[in-house]
Amino acid sequence: MDHDDFDAALLSAAMTQAEHGGWASVSLLDAARSAGLSFPQTRERFPCRASLLLRLGRMADESALADNTTFGSPRERLFDLLMRRLDVFQQYRHGIRAVLRALPMDPPLTLLLGGATLESMRWMADAAGISVTGLGGLVRINMVVAIWTHTLRAWEKDDSADMGSTMAALDLALNKAARFRLFPADSALEDGSLPDLDFEEPDAPAAPSHA
Repeated sequence: MDHDDFDAALLSAAMTQAEHGGWASVSLLDAARSAGLSFPQTRERFPCRASLLLRLGRMADESALADNTTFGSPRERLFDLLMRRLDVFQQYRHGIRAVLRALPMDPPLTLLLGGATLESMRWMADAAGISVTGLGGLVRINMVVAIWTHTLRAWEKDDSADMGSTMAALDLALNKAARFRLFPADSALEDGSLPDLDFEEPDAPAAPSHA
């Protein structure tokens, strides 16, 4: 079993634990036992429970970045990149929802995942063709973080098989961010000011198709 298969098997077992007993119930050794995996290798690859979630984030990034096409506008590419990340999350949906419910009671984990998310969104923005350099780049990365956070909240509540509500929320957030000049043709946020990205609007647009 290669590292990727090992990690996926352990993560699946751990997310099943989280689904049934909450994030606090997750035990790395119990997950390894359930998946029939080596304890020493589990200890080597995952020194703590939080490392499972960091690995999940990297798996989502790897899936999103696997298609390095430059076709489409930066907005279209960012939409596809973020949806491909959510396609990975969808495989562990109920466990991840348990993690999200636990975050308000676990500030250290929230901080750790917040830092990892910032770095992931730097990669997503760069892959979409959005400049991430300089002070303006930092502003744009934070805008992408806001888009991702808004979309993740919608995904958490979206029980549909096609993630239609999630795609509609992402589309709405991207439209709002475009008005704040996130994308290259409109980029002018060089003064370091963070826009107020309130993505809630009374009527969300229909979700675009997602292959």
